[in-house]
Amino acid sequence: MRGLLDKIKSYVIYDADKEFYARVFPDSVSRTDLLRMRTMTHGDLPSVLVIETKNYEFPWEEDIFIDCFRAGYECHVCEEMGTVLGYCILSFGPGEAHILNISVDPNAQKQGIGRKMLEHLIESAREKAETIFLEVRPSNTVALTLYKKTGFNEIGIRKGYYPAAEGREDALMLAMELF
Repeated sequence: MRGLLDKIKSYVIYDADKEFYARVFPDSVSRTDLLRMRTMTHGDLPSVLVIETKNYEFPWEEDIFIDCFRAGYECHVCEEMGTVLGYCILSFGPGEAHILNISVDPNAQKQGIGRKMLEHLIESAREKAETIFLEVRPSNTVALTLYKKTGFNEIGIRKGYYPAAEGREDALMLAMELF
């Protein structure tokens, strides 16, 4: 029975009390408190691919997401009332975690969803890693600002890391110590 409860908890990360308070005392809970973080499933891929395509000139294909499932990466979606608003993917290596992707539907950006997913990944990584890494395009100033405000520091540059309309774009490498 305990194993089943743990499996359910890993699928849905949500506090039902917040939903209750939101109904009874609407001003007591913020929208981001009501967003659900849960494990991504194959059934989420159509929604995830729509967001991926809206956000990136060179989006990941479905097979990349399937490879992430196969590799055992932590793949999550953030949803509101059954609608996927964003997704994030985290991989682990010895002593480290690596954020591979965080993406929010353009219609839901700048509403705290990216921050919620980032904080979720950081907390998840704290349990298994000493350092968390990510790459970001220097041109993605909104994400870069969020990462730096959250505690990430620039540690290097990966030359020609991202495909771009005019060849390749560098990536800024960021890291945060998790102690």
